[in-house]
Amino acid sequence: MRIVVSGTHASGKSTLISDFVLRHPEFTALPDPFELVDEDDALGARIFASQLRIAAVRLTDEPGRTHVIAERGPLDFLAYLIALADLDGTELDEQFRERAMAHTAEALRTVDLLVVLPLTARDPIHVGADEHPGLRAAMNDVLLELVDDSDLIDDTLTVAELTGTPLERVMKLETLIDLTV
Repeated sequence: MRIVVSGTHASGKSTLISDFVLRHPEFTALPDPFELVDEDDALGARIFASQLRIAAVRLTDEPGRTHVIAERGPLDFLAYLIALADLDGTELDEQFRERAMAHTAEALRTVDLLVVLPLTARDPIHVGADEHPGLRAAMNDVLLELVDDSDLIDDTLTVAELTGTPLERVMKLETLIDLTV
């Protein structure tokens, strides 16, 4: 089972993954690609593009690896790139966007379950201004649009939005795994 947990920053991804792996030690947790980049500009398009490549490569280089749960996939960083461009009032270079979408779609074909953690008013995670709330909200909206894009998400990928308390999310994830196996 290959799982990717997606969501904007401060949406509960790390908590869900750590809680899940404690209950299911047979799964290897792949960290947020942000931890694997050596960049100074945490919000620039360049760092999001680097993370998209890292997220895609780690899924496509070892497609047979079983029992993996990854914090973020390339879809997250495609959403960040689009959201950042929207906030800046610019457009992504069309060739770059097409390549990013192709890498994202290819990597997602190696995934069994895409878990999306949307921001909800019912289960808020409050963040400070240093967490860039505008980008956080914009990325969330773009991500929720992208999961409905049939050019990125094919019929073989199970996509589920999880909400609720941390424990409720883990239990819902466990139920999904039982249903998809």
